[in-house]
Amino acid sequence: MPMPKTVTKVTKDGVKFTSNVDKIQYSLKELKRAALRDCAKLIRKRMIQKLKKLPGMKKSKRIYKSTQYWVRKRENDLLIGFRHDAWYGAKSELGEKGQPARGILRGTAFENIDEMQRIQGKYLSAIENENKVKGLIDEDEYTSNDKAEK
Repeated sequence: MPMPKTVTKVTKDGVKFTSNVDKIQYSLKELKRAALRDCAKLIRKRMIQKLKKLPGMKKSKRIYKSTQYWVRKRENDLLIGFRHDAWYGAKSELGEKGQPARGILRGTAFENIDEMQRIQGKYLSAIENENKVKGLIDEDEYTSNDKAEK
């Protein structure tokens, strides 16, 4: 959905009022999604760094495909998780089937709360400048790519 135009124009005694509530609501929604996308990239990158320290995973490409994020457009939320049901993924996070509970995803999220707040603050402070907003938002749904991010 493209940025909505100002639709309400009220004239009274020669004074013209223009409402841009729809435009601002759209901008806030898209800025929130962009901030979630950048936070997800940060968490995924830090999670991969921790997963590489596990035995046998230093040069493995499997962790790039198994750690993913989804920024959903309709629900306007963020999901981060493990795609495959492997020993280094969900089983290792929760500690089942002979694996100790490592809590890599949860720990990474808690360690980077300050960084995520800084990222989200950068995006939400951009609402003051309309041109800056247009440069920051993108209307596609985001999922993590399976390529190795370095």
